[in-house]
This record gives sequence, structure tokens and C-alpha cells, in this order.
Amino acid sequence: MSDASILTFDETSRLGKVASVDTSRVLIAIENAVLLPRAAVGSLIAIQGATAQEFLIGMTERVTRQLREQAAQPDPMAPTILAVEVVPDDALRAILLGTYRTIQGSVRNRFKRGADSFPQIDRACFLIEGGNLQRFMGLLGKDLDETQRLELGHFAIDQSAAAIANGDRFFQRHAAILGSTGSGKSCAVSLILERAHARKHANIVVFDMHGEYASLAAPPARKDGSVPKPIASGFKIAGPGDLSKPPENAFFLPYWLLNREEMLSMILDRSDQNAPNQAARFTSHVRELKDATLKGKHETVRATFTVDSPVPYKLSELLEKLEEDDKGTKTGAKGGDIKGDWNGKLTRFISRLEGKAEDRRYGFMFQPPAVALEYDWLAKQIVRLLSPGAGKHGIKVVDFSEVPSDVLPVVTGVFARLLYDVQFWMQHEKRTPFVFVCDEAHLYLPVREDADAVEKQALSSFERIAKEGRKYGVSLLVVSQRPSDVSRTILSQCNNFLILRLTNDQDQNVVRRLMPDSLAGVLDGLPLLDTGEALLLGDAILLPARIKLKFPNIEPLSQTRNFWQEWGEKAPDAAAVAAAVETLRRQSRTAGKDV
Repeated sequence: MSDASILTFDETSRLGKVASVDTSRVLIAIENAVLLPRAAVGSLIAIQGATAQEFLIGMTERVTRQLREQAAQPDPMAPTILAVEVVPDDALRAILLGTYRTIQGSVRNRFKRGADSFPQIDRACFLIEGGNLQRFMGLLGKDLDETQRLELGHFAIDQSAAAIANGDRFFQRHAAILGSTGSGKSCAVSLILERAHARKHANIVVFDMHGEYASLAAPPARKDGSVPKPIASGFKIAGPGDLSKPPENAFFLPYWLLNREEMLSMILDRSDQNAPNQAARFTSHVRELKDATLKGKHETVRATFTVDSPVPYKLSELLEKLEEDDKGTKTGAKGGDIKGDWNGKLTRFISRLEGKAEDRRYGFMFQPPAVALEYDWLAKQIVRLLSPGAGKHGIKVVDFSEVPSDVLPVVTGVFARLLYDVQFWMQHEKRTPFVFVCDEAHLYLPVREDADAVEKQALSSFERIAKEGRKYGVSLLVVSQRPSDVSRTILSQCNNFLILRLTNDQDQNVVRRLMPDSLAGVLDGLPLLDTGEALLLGDAILLPARIKLKFPNIEPLSQTRNFWQEWGEKAPDAAAVAAAVETLRRQSRTAGKDV
């Protein structure tokens, strides 16, 4: 870029002068009424700073015109008649965004966020448009080298200028993609994953709630017959149809991976008067069984393990011990057998545990393959996700669509907690950062006040990551169509927001509360955004901006169906409906035939 100033103004681009100033907003009295129609909401304004080399940059928030009456110039033909004319009072209100300097030390053309000083009354104000606008928007990503550039699309106010975010800052401090259904969230996620795929060692785990990102691992053919190259590896949480012959891409989360509180949240009825006894015996037996697994084989681990340590044990042995307690006897005062201390107090707990263990929907947890009880099994599974090896994709899409909704929070929480704990305990110099993409976050990261015991376990895991993950190289990308239903703690830790169209008042208010007061006016246009348009705000970009996102090369499997068109072209498939009924009965999309 040339050393010459990128902002050059003359009288034709002068809007007016500063009339009023508060901490974040400036009121400009318009003197050039010709420019007023071009100073639309969202346009950029330059205000002369303390020196000739400095401009304060603002964004138009409101444009007004009021009419007032004043005495007209006397008519030479009728000097005794005093006429009254109506004249407009034009004004523009702008929020301050940053400071541009022609030269700062040895650096030329530098824009920084925040105003170093407040505008002075009567300072000249200019509309940034045309060549000035193109050069200024190009300045925003000028200092980013190729290793940091995350190109998302183009700016709405200047389609020739690419909207480039700082990739490091976007992921370092957590981010959120928010928007109503049909606004383009899934395409935005796919676009970001495509950009990340270009990095040699991208490390991203996508929590796919509806199977819509399966296309990234197995792209469908395009209309011209070509098939794009996959950019991700596809995995799934094992469903009922995967229990007998688990496919290679199926993940199991055996019960022994759950910590004490996660397990009890699924099985223990806190309203049961025997709940404390049930929890105590469960804890005692699990500790004994894990100790037996380690004894004589892993004495170093045995010396320091806890009941929450992920050490395998057999569920059948746990049930045997609980039943012994429930039916146990002891010697009474007269020498005869009487009921033991736990006799009859564990019956309901055992029934609930057996019910979960026998339900094939929970097979991924309670009916894992025999190999999942081996001590080395866990390390192999974690390596598949965090260190896939040469020739494997660094982006991993994990399909949770077959997980029962009542345990979905625990499953996602256990999954995230395990990976985070491994990163936490890894040697500092050997850590490589990774990101969790939490699709449909409102399903398993609800507002804490509305969460039940199961959901709170997942929340505690993700909230810990939101608060502490940055220090250990773990970040969240939260995706939701209902931000009002997502944990406030998690959203408040996000420092970057890609906000698409939001039409619900509650959702809009949540987003407003997360933003500085000075940006409230920018958010007023959220209901009016077109599909694929978004507001990009946060640490990753110098200037809060309305952008038009690029369309990803590989579309997610969530594109809006053309109801009216398809009703005129495509008849319902009776065979497909019948096949879906059998899929419903199997509770699995995996193909199967009766013998």
C-alpha cells in the first residue's frame, strides 16, 4: 500500500461539523444536504482529530431531518412584508469505533480500535465513500499475514473489499455463531471449517446434532457430476444397530468413563429417601472395582487414582455387589440372621441401573464391545480425535443424532470433558490447540436455572472450558438458533460473534446484553439481515461490520427445502416411508435385514 494517506477529503465530501459529544456518540450538524441521502445507517464517518494527521472513525447510527420556520430574506419588490420560510435542520448521530492516523511513528496509515481522544466541537466531519471507502476497508486486514487471515466474505458497504478476520483471535477467546433457523448458520460453519482445513494441522471436533455436516466427510456429487474432496473425517456415537458389529467410525462412551456425579445424575433419584445410601454404596463399589483392575498391573496409577478416574471395570460385577448389599444379612443380638444395613435400600437403584443397561438406545454406554474394557482402549480413542496421524483429516465430525435426548447433555459433557482433561494433563510444550464446534448448543447447554441434574453435569464441563480453556489451548465455537436458551456463562466468555438474522425479541435482547452499549444501534438491524448476511464483531476484526458470507464449496445437509416447488414436481415415496418405519423400530439408520 502506498505511503500516501488513504483518506483524502475535499469540500464536496464534507458533511458538516460536530455539534454534540458524549462518551461514545457524536451528533453532527449537517451542512451539506446533498450528502445526506448517501449517509445511510451503517455508513462510515471521519471526524477531524486533534491534528491534521488524525481522524476519528464513526459509524452512522441515526439520520434525522427536522423542519423549522425562519424569517426569509426580504423581497426587494415588497420590503415592508416579512416572509416566513420552512428550512430543514439535518443531523446525523454516529458511534465512535476507532482512530485512523496518516502517520504514527514510522508506521503509515494505521487504524486502531477505540478513540484516543474525544471529538472537539465544530470539528469538520466527512463521509467516507468511493475511493476513500475502498482504501480504508482494504486497510483493515493489511497487517495480517497469510498465517492469520480468515476470509469470510466481503463487506456489505464495499463489495470489492474482502472481510478478513484474524484467525488466531477468532478461536483464541471463544466465538459464537447465532442466527434464526434458515439464516445461514450451517453454511457459515461449513465455510469456517473449509478455511480451517487449509491449515496443515487443523484440529477441530464438531458436535453434529442432526447429521448435517456428514457431507464434509462424504461430499455428494454436484450437478455436473464432480465430487468435491472431503475436508473432514466422519464419526458417530454408536446407535442400536452398531452394537453387534460396530463400524470403524463408531464411538462408544462406556459407563466407566463417567465420573461419579455424571453416573448418579442418570440413575439416582434424589427424591428417594434412600438416595444417600445408594450413592454411598455405588461410590464404594466403583472404587473397589477400579482398584481391582489396577492391582498388580498399574501400581503407579493405583497409588493416586480416585473414584472419578477413567479406569475400566465390569458393570456385571458392580450389579452383583449392589445386589449382595440389597439382600445382605447380618448376625443379630440373639445370634440369628437379620436384615443387613443396606437390605432393601438399593432395590430401586438397581432396577434403574438395570433398565438403562438393558435399553439398546443406551448401548453406546452400557453395552460396549469387550475391547472397550481393556486398559489401553481409552488412549487409542483419544488419539483418533486429537492426533489422527498422517493422511487423516484434522477436522472430525461426530454425529450425535442417534443419542437419546434425555442423556444427550451427559454424553456431550463426558465427550468434551475427556478431551479437555487430556489436554489439561498434557505437558505444556507438547500441547496443540483444538476447538469444539458446539452445533445446536441450546439442546445441551441450557440456561443453568432451567437445567435439570443431567444437564447441569454437561454445563459444568463446558463452563469450565469456557472459563479456563484458553490457557490450555481449548476453544469453543458455539452455534445456536436460540441464544436466549444457551448458558449465559458460556456466551459471556465468547469474545467474537458472527450474528446472522435474529427475529425473536428475547434472542435479540440476549445479544444486546453481551455487547457494549455503544454497539446497541448496530444490532437494531438484526431482523432485516438477508440470508447469508451477518454482523461480525469482536477481537478478530478491527471494525464491527456487516458482511456477506461466501458460500461454502461443500453444502451442509440442511438446505431449506422448496416446499411449493417440490409439491409440484415430486410425489411422496411409499417405499421410503415404509423403510423409515423399520428404521424407527430399529432406532438406527444403519441398514439391516431380518434373517
